Amino acid sequence: MKTFLIYGANGYTGELITRYAAERGLKPILAGRNAEKIEALAKQYGFDFRAFDLNDSAKLDAALNEVDFVIHCAGPFSLTSEKMVEACLRTKRHYLDITGEISVFEALAACDKSAKDAGVMVMPGVGFDVVPSDCLARHLKDRLPSATNLTLAFYGVGRISHGTQATMTMNVGRGGAIRENGAIKSVPAAYKTRTIDFGEVQKTGVTIPWGDVATAYYSTGIPNIEVYTVVPEQQLRLLKLSRYLGWILASSPIQSILQKQIPAGGPNDDERATGKTYLWGAASDADGNKVEARQQGAEGYTTTVLTALLIAEKILAGNFCTGFQTPAKCYGADLILEIEGVKREDV
Repeated sequence: MKTFLIYGANGYTGELITRYAAERGLKPILAGRNAEKIEALAKQYGFDFRAFDLNDSAKLDAALNEVDFVIHCAGPFSLTSEKMVEACLRTKRHYLDITGEISVFEALAACDKSAKDAGVMVMPGVGFDVVPSDCLARHLKDRLPSATNLTLAFYGVGRISHGTQATMTMNVGRGGAIRENGAIKSVPAAYKTRTIDFGEVQKTGVTIPWGDVATAYYSTGIPNIEVYTVVPEQQLRLLKLSRYLGWILASSPIQSILQKQIPAGGPNDDERATGKTYLWGAASDADGNKVEARQQGAEGYTTTVLTALLIAEKILAGNFCTGFQTPAKCYGADLILEIEGVKREDV
């Protein structure tokens, strides 16, 4: 029987993926460092489990040899993805994760040849970052093949989990990023702001180093990319302040203090059920041609679970592309439309 590993299953998103996998009749093997928590979660759903640290390559390889692929959910991925990917290449197993970190996307893009040689797919970012926006980017490129500039924006109604906040806090003070003439360029935090028309609402967006700065280039070939999101005014002020105090905020003592202040858990079921995500995108070319589109979907963590398991089911059915992949590069712009409730409209 084909199956997969969920590593970091006891984390907030890992638990959600585990729960939804059980509801779909899937039988993943659960794994993580905390044996007590992993065992309790596995017993709750009747799943097998394995407990090991990623530094234990023997146990890691043994677990991967029992499955067809892994959904890696243990972040921050800049600290954990390398060992998992190396193990997947050794054991010839597919790799999925839910990262949103540009550095991880770029590092795994460099694994393309190794993944092809191993006959496996390496696809980071199978959650809210970057499936919905990646599909929107590909849709815009399909509408305007000559596009040279891509702008994406998203607005999520709802709160974020401990793990996401931890990753964001770890990256505070590192500034922003855009893609310019095909290369990723470091820019100041809150580099640009603009008004975004999401259809139902209009909001002020600010540039952030979202995963699409990396992935949309591989999905579309468009050389100039900016990504915006909506943040509260107080957070926008802090982002601008971090231009000058970033080195202090990134220091170990301050990071230790900031990380300890992050609340545990994430949005509950009711919060996720009432949450919503809005996306907008535009592409233009050198001749002044332009296309725009909007997209709506479920709350971000719910979207992450649904897209991760959708791609998992495709792999279980033998539908995958070898090498480094983005969701839309392998499965096309309409992948996101396979998720119930997602709506997309051209403007």
